[in-house]
Amino acid sequence: MTTVVPMIDMTATGANIRALIRSKGLRVTDVQHICGFNTPQAIFKWMRGDALPSIDNLVILAHVLEVTVDEILVLR
Repeated sequence: MTTVVPMIDMTATGANIRALIRSKGLRVTDVQHICGFNTPQAIFKWMRGDALPSIDNLVILAHVLEVTVDEILVLR
């Protein structure tokens, strides 16, 4: 019996993060400052699907975007 293991779709999650940020009327620099980053590169990497936010940053994003962590991540 083969067990299907869910995996995070990084590209779709990045697009979702981008859409959620925009839907709240936030700018990348707003999220940068909220997360305590000196530059916006990490947020751009998330939005492109090149990287995922750390668990700490996922919790911050969920709070700021008023969604659950599950609503940020896209599984395949």
